[in-house]
Amino acid sequence: MTLDIQIFDTPLDLAYCVRSVSDAGSGGIQVFIGNVRNQTAGKTVLRLEYEAYHSMALREMEKIANEAGRRWDITGVVVHHRTGILSAGETAVIVAVGAAHRHAAIDACRYIIDTLKATVPIWKKEVFEDGAVWVSAFP
Repeated sequence: MTLDIQIFDTPLDLAYCVRSVSDAGSGGIQVFIGNVRNQTAGKTVLRLEYEAYHSMALREMEKIANEAGRRWDITGVVVHHRTGILSAGETAVIVAVGAAHRHAAIDACRYIIDTLKATVPIWKKEVFEDGAVWVSAFP
């Protein structure tokens, strides 16, 4: 299984992520794209600010990807996450999974993003016109 786990402070490249998990053995490719919303709970979001404990976040994302590889028959995983200041519409995270069959790709992708949101030390601050709040993984 190929792995590409990275944290960027520049825009993410969806086409690269898909190419990275595409090969002749990948009958199914599942991609999750997490974008910045322009509203939360009826309030306009001006921007998001992401911070990460880089070395620990990378180790944890690799651990999650490897666990997905043990649970499902997948051929490749890409996990790319942004840090820094992001505006509405920008992509904050991409998870791409390649597998011989669609069910493995879909299940592994869901596991990776859900576990990442719950355990990886990447923090998000939502900034509104009237203040800001640090957001938990599962509001």
